[in-house]
Amino acid sequence: MLQPKTAYLMAISAWYGAFGMQSVVFAWLVTMVLREPAERVGIAQTSLLLPGMLLILIAGVLADRLGLRRQAAWSQLIAGILPLFLALAVYLQVLNFSVMIIFALLMGSVSAFLTPARDGLLNHVAGEDVQRTVMQASLCQFGFQILGYSLAGFADSLGAEYILIAQSLVLLLGVWAYLQLREVAASGRDTAISGNEVSVFTSLRDGAKTVISNPLMRTVVLQNVAMGCFFMGSFIVGFPLVMREVFAGSSGDLATLNALNSLGLVVSIMVLLRLGFVARAGKALVLAQGIGSLVLFSTGLVDNLPLFMFLVFLWGVCGGIAMPMSRTLMQQLAPPDQRARVMSFYAFSFMGAGPLGTLFCGYLADLFGPQFAIVISAACMLAVLAMISLSSPLWRSELQQIQPQPGS
Repeated sequence: MLQPKTAYLMAISAWYGAFGMQSVVFAWLVTMVLREPAERVGIAQTSLLLPGMLLILIAGVLADRLGLRRQAAWSQLIAGILPLFLALAVYLQVLNFSVMIIFALLMGSVSAFLTPARDGLLNHVAGEDVQRTVMQASLCQFGFQILGYSLAGFADSLGAEYILIAQSLVLLLGVWAYLQLREVAASGRDTAISGNEVSVFTSLRDGAKTVISNPLMRTVVLQNVAMGCFFMGSFIVGFPLVMREVFAGSSGDLATLNALNSLGLVVSIMVLLRLGFVARAGKALVLAQGIGSLVLFSTGLVDNLPLFMFLVFLWGVCGGIAMPMSRTLMQQLAPPDQRARVMSFYAFSFMGAGPLGTLFCGYLADLFGPQFAIVISAACMLAVLAMISLSSPLWRSELQQIQPQPGS
């Protein structure tokens, strides 16, 4: 039997390796095979994210009640089956925009139930070293995304159906890894699913109070919303459109772009692991997001493909600092009996804002072109960060002073 942390990291690696394949193949099928216009590209990517906005908070409550491992394993099992149906549509040559939307909605729903359960498990395998485990999980996430992107880059030559079958097999490997973990017992006062003790919506309200009442958690959630609106839209709508309309790229070019972004994330996370504990996590988060906004702004001004890809790599370096810092802050602050719930609010703040970001970027790209849409998104993110720096305690926070608070 695998050690708990090893099994957890294997499960994360499987999910994000498969996610890397899906990111490239899905964008390639919509933008370069079906040749959908910018507005419909935005709608397709929004369909992947919309279920997260609608379901993830309830999914977090259910994970605290039903068991974190159980919900994670079942969610990943269903996710492992879905790519087979899309592969069948490609093989039978019945692929169309409606099929892509149905797949996106189903996969987005499964992801919404998986995310809070998986994030809630982290503290149970991390022991006392939460920040290091967050960084290790992030390293697995982006490292295996690179492998997924690299494999998906062969979609032109191999065929999308083979990449989708590989995605399915990798996801099923992650299910096996989850089964190596022990189930986490449901939290004491929230065990009644039927509502005899505490209703689902009361539990959800308690989680919201916990997040909103803490100024650091509240600020992390706010910057996450901005990142979902302005960074995610640029990445999953703006970048594929730039590759198609400015550089006339292939699936291999799109895979290379995504892989370089993840490589930047991996490089900075490895440096953070080498440096050890980061006490001023809030300051690191704001600086990384600010510099990342400037780099993203620059990607909208260049017309040279190698330079564009290099800037995307640098943007990834900034993200590799920001993401572990924000996640560490939330993990450290989350009360043990509300951990999945609190992390569902963290994920919701990003995934819930994502559909707005993809639509925003898609419509801007349709009106002004994809590069100008990226410029506008970066400028909006800079404005939010300036407000956060001036009005919140995030910049001055010391991570070692943060202690988990009792549940509300």
